[in-house]
Amino acid sequence: MVDREEWALRFQGVGSASAVALGSPMATIERDGAPWLTIDCGAEGLTAYLGHYGEAPRALFVTHVHLDHVAGFERLFVDGYFDPARRGRTPVYVPASVVPLLHRRVGDYPNVLAEGGANFWDAFRLIPVGEAFWHDGVRLEVFPVRHHWPETAYGLRLPGSLTWSGDTRPIPEMLARFADRSELIAHDCGLLGNPSHSGIDDLEREYAPELLARCVLYHYASAADGEALEARGHRIARPGARFALSAPLVPQHPAR
Repeated sequence: MVDREEWALRFQGVGSASAVALGSPMATIERDGAPWLTIDCGAEGLTAYLGHYGEAPRALFVTHVHLDHVAGFERLFVDGYFDPARRGRTPVYVPASVVPLLHRRVGDYPNVLAEGGANFWDAFRLIPVGEAFWHDGVRLEVFPVRHHWPETAYGLRLPGSLTWSGDTRPIPEMLARFADRSELIAHDCGLLGNPSHSGIDDLEREYAPELLARCVLYHYASAADGEALEARGHRIARPGARFALSAPLVPQHPAR
């Protein structure tokens, strides 16, 4: 267990794909006040990130490749490729089955620079991941969720600290395993559900009250919908909101 370290989750955006004013769903795990690992990179979310931290993300995890989660990568390429100190150094952790989808979405434009001589992934350090990976000496876990199509969307767990659902329908069987250590749960939830996203009726039906009490809801459709979720007694995230996290419970190793 890490002693004397402060961990937190800061939301850059919390809205559904059409809720531009709320920002694309994106958040950053902070360690001792500094950005540590950023989850997804939508266009509006990246703008909020740059406005708050004043620099590009230092490391990213990609949950899936709908554009509200990855549209910021073109800007990141320019930022990373033309900075010799950062070129090829920013780790991008991507579930292995998502790698070809991400490449087709953001990396496969012919001749990424008009002058030639560059590949999209030259700007990053692409790291395909399976059920778990190490970042900066800390082990995180990856799990499949229910969003749109099998093996295309994943959640993230920092054991004992945070479970990030990603875009998903209710996943009680996954949370029974990947949120069983009192983690804060950041969960996809709108006022109304659909075949790819959870609605609040879905969560109240599928999840025990004790689990819902640990949830922070994001990916809702409007500020009014967020207020309606609060009126039902639930905690929501707003753009820029910061939530304290417990220190991870997993063994830590020095980063190399």
